[in-house]
Amino acid sequence: MIRNKTTVTEFILLGFGEFHKSQMLLFLTFLTIYIVTISGNILIVALVVFDQHLRTPMYFFLGNLSFLEACYSSNLFPRMLSALLTGDRLILFSSCFTQLYLFGSMVSTECCLLCAMSYDRYLAICKPLHYTTIMKTWTCIQLAAVSWISGFVALMILLTLMLQQLNFCGSNEIDHYFCEYFPLLKLSCSDTSVIQIMSFMVAAIFTFPTFLLTLTSYTYIIVAVMKIPSTTGRQKAFSTCSSHLVVVSIFYGSLMIVYMMPRANVKKDMLKFSSLLYAVLPPLVNPFIYSLRNKEVQDALRNNIHRIFFLAKQIRCS
Repeated sequence: MIRNKTTVTEFILLGFGEFHKSQMLLFLTFLTIYIVTISGNILIVALVVFDQHLRTPMYFFLGNLSFLEACYSSNLFPRMLSALLTGDRLILFSSCFTQLYLFGSMVSTECCLLCAMSYDRYLAICKPLHYTTIMKTWTCIQLAAVSWISGFVALMILLTLMLQQLNFCGSNEIDHYFCEYFPLLKLSCSDTSVIQIMSFMVAAIFTFPTFLLTLTSYTYIIVAVMKIPSTTGRQKAFSTCSSHLVVVSIFYGSLMIVYMMPRANVKKDMLKFSSLLYAVLPPLVNPFIYSLRNKEVQDALRNNIHRIFFLAKQIRCS
């Protein structure tokens, strides 16, 4: 059905075309970012899975978030790096929509996971006596499952309707680094007003409620932290909370600029920068902010490194 409605079989991602003299520098920069992102997130997932001391609700959600962001980055970076290295910016019609679907689904899932994580921290800090009775293993699994399923199902419905209605019969140049939603809509010969309303509603459903719940949780956490009598304890808690809030603010702020603000009020370069910001920054810094700065994670990492060296030494001696 899609093949009958479109005469476009592939798209051209313009990406960083305006920086054609700096393609190799950009390639090395994004390659480094990708390697650090994948290494950090996979390390967190491995520690959460294999270290029994990290089998708590907080680290369960962190493991989910790290796995999501490893997949999220792997959906975008390889194609971007290939285009920067080889200059081949062509992407097949089906591959473009697959990338778009995975990208949108993972962004929606991340909104839900960040909300679940903030709720977990709210219970741990503000309701410590009820924490173990509320955040049981089954509750954590349910929250994570709802986050993953809701994100992927909502985008499947939206994208299915989008694929059924859109014609692509003109230009095939996408002025973006990857198959982003609104730059793709601009290329359609069809009336996209209904789809734009639908996309706004989906963005509002996944962005505003989760952002408000996350913000509310951290507000209660900050109020509780203010009541800590120890200055050192307050500083430590504020350091962690402020780091979390910076990442959450960047993620949601850039999402709202791209998907919620009227298109006429935002410059094209600002939209591209905002998309790049929430696509690159959170997966890169989250492992350091949420986990690797945490003493429990550092101890788990140290213990596992010692265990690996010990096993390697035993194998060598035998």
